[in-house]
Amino acid sequence: MLHTIIKENSYQDSVNLMLLTNRLSAMEGVNKISVMMGTSANLDIFKNTGLYTIDLEEAKPNDMCIVVDADSEETVARVLAELDSFLKNQAVSSSAKEFQTVRTWDRAMKTLSGANVAIISVPGQYAAEEAEKALNNGLHAFLFSDNVPIEDELRLKKLAHEKGLLVMGPDCGTGIASGIPLAFANVVTEGNIGIVGASGTGIQEVTTIIDRLGGGVSHAIGTGGRDLSNSIGAITMMDSIRALENHSGTKVITIISKQPAKGVRNQVVELLRSVSKPVVALFMEEKPAEQEGHVIYAGTLEETAVLSVQLANGNELTGLNSENSISLPAVELKAKQTAIKGLFSGGTLAAEAAMFISEALGLRGLIHEEGYLLKVNGHEVIDLGDDKYTQGKPHPMIDPDTRIQFIQEAAKDECTAIILLDVVLGYGSHDDMAGALLPAIVAAKDEAAANGRNLYFIATVCGTEKDPQDYQEQKTKLESAGVIVRESNVQAIKTTLKLLNIEVPGTKRAFHPVGTLEKKESLLVSDQISKLVNEKPAIVNVGLKKFTQAVTNHGGQVVQFDWRPVAGGNERMRKILALLK
Repeated sequence: MLHTIIKENSYQDSVNLMLLTNRLSAMEGVNKISVMMGTSANLDIFKNTGLYTIDLEEAKPNDMCIVVDADSEETVARVLAELDSFLKNQAVSSSAKEFQTVRTWDRAMKTLSGANVAIISVPGQYAAEEAEKALNNGLHAFLFSDNVPIEDELRLKKLAHEKGLLVMGPDCGTGIASGIPLAFANVVTEGNIGIVGASGTGIQEVTTIIDRLGGGVSHAIGTGGRDLSNSIGAITMMDSIRALENHSGTKVITIISKQPAKGVRNQVVELLRSVSKPVVALFMEEKPAEQEGHVIYAGTLEETAVLSVQLANGNELTGLNSENSISLPAVELKAKQTAIKGLFSGGTLAAEAAMFISEALGLRGLIHEEGYLLKVNGHEVIDLGDDKYTQGKPHPMIDPDTRIQFIQEAAKDECTAIILLDVVLGYGSHDDMAGALLPAIVAAKDEAAANGRNLYFIATVCGTEKDPQDYQEQKTKLESAGVIVRESNVQAIKTTLKLLNIEVPGTKRAFHPVGTLEKKESLLVSDQISKLVNEKPAIVNVGLKKFTQAVTNHGGQVVQFDWRPVAGGNERMRKILALLK
């Protein structure tokens, strides 16, 4: 039986509600439960999951809606008690903070007078409006929010450029500013490599490998995945390259991009040719071009990190020297076991896997279909962070449930030989993802063995020794369950291919001493951008409270904007108020 509870004017951010839903789902007697705000999009999710009731018609966007499928009133009462306990704990944790909380932009700017960055993680339908307010207050906007219309992104980035500011995002998952981790970021050593990247886990993979190689990062500026599209024209990437060119502490500029529009790529490359510092550039899904003086093109995320560190240390460029050094364990597979199942929490890591496997199989290009980047002859590579899998659910970096379901399905497929995984550490990610996945991994291997098959898992841990999670412990836990753990995503992919006797695409290339090219493009930056790269940021955090932890832990200044939907989420009233202002 479905039971509905509506708590009026009880706004909570989506991550808290998703984690609360998982917590309540584990309670005895609960068949199914969902806790979401009463927005129209969320009401559709209730309908699609079979948890919609007539009572939800009265819900407003600022109301917390709980629908529980339970067989007894006693269970519902226990759910409500647990819910109240959760909300009280949220209030207690907020009162014990190392930052002040405000409810208006005016108050935020007065409380933190030197603020220059706003991290915005509100629902996508409101994000552009809050970003515009940040820009009009003279703040750079770090837009973690997704589902922002591309026309809003273009408008905001043009406005930012005119004001001498940056819009990082939307859907900007990670960043580092003068040693301060932003959003879902790893803790890496400060150094002289400056990074601009259109992706989240692409930046995380490169920065963590740089750290483990003994290098360091000055800044990691996220642009959002659409920045290098024809529609946007690399506005943020171009301004960020200029910023790093003018930052004395950055000695090497590193660019990471998903496949860009051709004309936009050419514009970016023309600017890179004009900077005075050595450049490492990775354009995903394309073969690396020949080195052009001080511009060196990489073929993988790992090679991007290796080349960046070699340049930063003033060493000879050699790239990767591990083409034939991957050790292979002995495996026993049935004749039917030929398929790779790549189950990724990181979109760029999934894209790198799909790209390598596609090339090895002689396929052309990637598919982008409902989270699948590769789906052919039993081989599958899935981005489990795709919108298809996160509607009303936590991101797979936070919650293992979706990936566990896919592991169970892959184990049942008699064609599955190897399951390829990533475990991404850092702020925002699960406290113990390896431990959370372990029971499913063991159960899958046991199920396969019971059916006369061996099932192999290969994984990479994207993280550093300084991350909130224990990097070595995560690796050890996986290895204890028989998982083959590699130091990078591409090494895990190459190991997978070699174990299946699939020829690995070669990446070994020759490099020559770094030269210089004549400056052609304007490399000037605004005072606001210069301040961003030369000083530690002072941050207004609009949305997810958990993003304050990384800032305060690393000596940054932050004020928490306790955001609520304007006019209780009433769209018509919100638009009227915006026009009046």
